[in-house]
Amino acid sequence: MSAREKLADSLYGLGWATVKRLPEPAAVRLGHVIADTAWRRRGAGVLRLERNLARVVPDATPERLAQLSKAGMRSYLRYWMESFRLPAWSRERIAAGVEAEDLHLLTDVLGGGRGVIIALPHMANWDLAGAWVTTHLGTPFTTVAERLKPETLYDRFVAYREGLGMEVLPHTGGSAFGALARRLRKGGMVCLVADRDLSASGVEVDFFGEKARMPAGPAILAQQTGALLLPVTLWFDDTPVMKARIHPPVEVPESGTRAEKSAVMAQRVADAFASGIAEHPEDWHMLQRLWLADLDDRDDKGDRDVKEEAA
Repeated sequence: MSAREKLADSLYGLGWATVKRLPEPAAVRLGHVIADTAWRRRGAGVLRLERNLARVVPDATPERLAQLSKAGMRSYLRYWMESFRLPAWSRERIAAGVEAEDLHLLTDVLGGGRGVIIALPHMANWDLAGAWVTTHLGTPFTTVAERLKPETLYDRFVAYREGLGMEVLPHTGGSAFGALARRLRKGGMVCLVADRDLSASGVEVDFFGEKARMPAGPAILAQQTGALLLPVTLWFDDTPVMKARIHPPVEVPESGTRAEKSAVMAQRVADAFASGIAEHPEDWHMLQRLWLADLDDRDDKGDRDVKEEAA
């Protein structure tokens, strides 16, 4: 284990051990201090966030982009402060922590024997959304997590999410897709963060006017299992309650090859994501390269992607 890996593991461990004991107002203030400090330092993640937001809000002035990135860092740190504290939240606090629009699109299918695939972008607090599903809706689900280094850090994330009622499968190894398909065929739920392809084998989509690559997994799972594919977007406002929108289901096209169907479905998921991100750009935590033009930019050597813990 390298020194950097040891430091990362120690910092995450410290967060889960100490932040959850803070009073909520103190945790909020701490999150603001850390976010504002990171924003002022103008590191690679903040600069990448602003470049991404420039595509989402193309008419934004430099001043507006700076405001959005500052709000975005506060939103990102709210995610971490809440996530560190989630294991200590009561079921009642979790249930009161989310309000969902068009929830009937999800609840109407639950318990009916048909599997459900929830596809989300990296918005607001997807871990809180998952905890809300397992507690308030009483519905267990399966997700996947990227194997992080060091292994102890990956184990921390798995233990954390399993403690919230999720079944977590490793992203690598080749067996996750089959396990997800089996859960769906039995009428289960699968939740996938799906706005950034980690495998380099995803589907090209038009996203805010440029080409990006997003995972094909949700579309292929829906085709192979008959599960309902529902995009969901999340956002924060000035209250402690996170908001969610259940978007209309993405149906499997009646004709075409599997690849053609996957392309159509992935585009519809991307369009749903784009609508939610455009309304709440500050809550999209994309501090990494996403668009193909950026992935091909070899001159931007100072911009190193930060590994995501969820796929």
